Amino acid sequence: MASKKSKQKDEVEVIEEKITSTQNEDSSDQIEESEENQEDSEATCEEEEVDKVEELTLKVSELNDKYLRLTAEYDNYRKRTLKERMELIKSAGEGTLKALLPVVDDFDRAISHLNEASDLEAVKKGIDLIYTKFQEFLKRNGVVEIEAKDKDFDTDLHEAITKIPAPSDSMKGKVVDCIEKGYMLNDKIIRFAKVVVGE
Repeated sequence: MASKKSKQKDEVEVIEEKITSTQNEDSSDQIEESEENQEDSEATCEEEEVDKVEELTLKVSELNDKYLRLTAEYDNYRKRTLKERMELIKSAGEGTLKALLPVVDDFDRAISHLNEASDLEAVKKGIDLIYTKFQEFLKRNGVVEIEAKDKDFDTDLHEAITKIPAPSDSMKGKVVDCIEKGYMLNDKIIRFAKVVVGE
């Protein structure tokens, strides 16, 4: 009976050893599998990172190229605009000066006939015609004379040179005389009228 028990005990021990060795083999297999899985996942992660880096590098390259093109385009635009502005400044008064040339021609004709003229009244009439033509030219170009004489003194339009006693009570605070005419260009004062004010 004792030998039967010992035999059973030996069999149990053998079975336990087999179970333990099987468990050890299974756990070593699981460890190997998990190590392989971990290596595979690390390799996959590295590949994904390399792909992301390549993709980002490509995007940076495209954006850099776009930036360089925009910078070059803006620089060309700036240079072209600057050149156009310089040309505009050089030729800005061309139209005005061309329109003024007929008045200059009239003055030339008047001066050439001045020595030969015997009728003083005709010379005065010619000068008046030239002056009228010149005034019309100024009006066409937006230049308007500031009315001053006998008007109320206005610091926005007039510049007082001096004050004199007013010839009458009604002339107090008004412009008695205009020394130099003032002009406006399209509602902007380009020269104040220099006046004498009565007090």
